[in-house]
Amino acid sequence: MTAPASPTSSQPLSQDELKAQVGRAALAYVAKGEIVGVGTGSTVNKFIDALATIKDEIKGAVSSSVASTERLRALGIPVFDSNEVEELSVYIDGADEIDHRGFMVKGGGAALTREKIVAAQSRKFVCIADESKLVEVLGAFPLPVEVIPMAAQRVMRQFAAMGGIAQVREKDGLPLVTDNGQHIVDVTGLRITDPLGFESTVSQWPGVVTVGVFAHQKADVCLLGTAAGVKTMEFGA
Repeated sequence: MTAPASPTSSQPLSQDELKAQVGRAALAYVAKGEIVGVGTGSTVNKFIDALATIKDEIKGAVSSSVASTERLRALGIPVFDSNEVEELSVYIDGADEIDHRGFMVKGGGAALTREKIVAAQSRKFVCIADESKLVEVLGAFPLPVEVIPMAAQRVMRQFAAMGGIAQVREKDGLPLVTDNGQHIVDVTGLRITDPLGFESTVSQWPGVVTVGVFAHQKADVCLLGTAAGVKTMEFGA
């Protein structure tokens, strides 16, 4: 179904405005008095800004990254360690790609491991994204894989055997180090037609911490920002 939220002017909404639109729409899934699971990324930043407007109605948040934690606290939203919370009612996060079944590729912001942890302790996963993230088949966006540094080259060779082209993500000329002290390998050239099987297989490779296919922790709902308003996509089990 589509919730009409047409732009007020004839000018098309920018990607930034679409992100703000779905960030605000996600507030409808936040229950009063609850602790909210909060993801990472530019779209989630818009949700955090919106969440600050109802911060007195919630207990706080569990965050999937240092960056999100800092933003939440700066806006006066208490942040809990995931070990302090048994279960979350909802986890709200973005995606680099999402298909029509709710399977996603995530990890462009290098927080995929913590994102999966928070998603796994949440009863509902609400994905917020602009319409450019909706795809028929996952794989066009470089697949992030968090790896233990000593395994990086071997993992890259395993992806090469699958037809993928892998490289270690860098920052300032050096391998990027995640919040968990690991490296990220980004893989292009893949067409992931069986996300569940792919995630299960790659997760078993020695040295892989987390693969950025979210199939076992897929979205239950996707709020998609479009020129016509926020489109709500719901996915079955």
